Amino acid sequence: MSRINLAVLLVLGLLLVTAKQSMQMSLRNPTAEIETSSCKVAFLRLGLVFASDNNEKALEESGLFEPDSENPHVDIAGRRFHVGTLNKTPIMYVKTGTHSVKVATAVQTLLLKFHTSGIIFFGSSGSLDENMLVPGDVAVPKAVAFTGVWEWKKFEAQNKGQLAFGHYNVPVNGENKLGTVAHENITLYSHEESKEVFWLPISSSWYDVATKELKDLELKKCHSGTCLPGTPKVVFGSKASTSDFYVKNKAYGDFLLEKFNASTADSASGSVALTSLSNKKLFVVFQGVSNVAGEESSNSGISSIASYNALLAATKFINSISHATTCL
Repeated sequence: MSRINLAVLLVLGLLLVTAKQSMQMSLRNPTAEIETSSCKVAFLRLGLVFASDNNEKALEESGLFEPDSENPHVDIAGRRFHVGTLNKTPIMYVKTGTHSVKVATAVQTLLLKFHTSGIIFFGSSGSLDENMLVPGDVAVPKAVAFTGVWEWKKFEAQNKGQLAFGHYNVPVNGENKLGTVAHENITLYSHEESKEVFWLPISSSWYDVATKELKDLELKKCHSGTCLPGTPKVVFGSKASTSDFYVKNKAYGDFLLEKFNASTADSASGSVALTSLSNKKLFVVFQGVSNVAGEESSNSGISSIASYNALLAATKFINSISHATTCL
């Protein structure tokens, strides 16, 4: 084989290797393809996360999200990660599905596979404190906790847990063979030493921005012929309860409010908090209140208003922390 032919083969081989590496890099970091040759984003993309179809419908109906024209989405492990802009701010969003394992898996994938600077979660919750939060309001909690992690005590154990089932016997309180349960801490794993925690704090810098930028936010009152009885509001500084069971029982809701001062209950925000903290990423939570524990379930119109109001809060927050793009 001539030297010229050998050189040509070597060049072709290098081109193939480069192409393969470029393809792999694109799969690992699709945002690199979105940055055009003339204009590059001056900050990492934000991750927008929500759990339900109702939340996704609110985003789609808002018309605020614009998919990237060349790379609108990436499919990984059964989930679709959407690429685009929200009011011109670069984001990636994913619908996680409900329950803690699904939420944590999706958020971890988003943080590991893509260049994401932080997580903004918006979703639905139930109010445990009707004096503070009613359907249509948006809660911006300062901390969240997993309140469904229990240590079940033996019947008639000396060291009893916080929740004694006998206290809820009907018609008279008394002993109950279900005994008691103690609400446990969880282990927070991070790049530093692991530690046992109960409350997971929202990133203070982002929480401060939210309290400043959203205090006068005007929320939606009506949707598809359904209107709220009052004017919805944004409530700051609450505590959120998360578990894999959605709380609709008034007695248990009252227990969470009394024992832990938790004002809302949901099945996702705790996983967002734990995963973000483990990865040392900023995060914030916006909860649209769709019902009150113990009362009749809200109709679809009120649930839609709650989701849309949570999205409005998330969008206003994203706009407030976004940076302008830098064109070369």
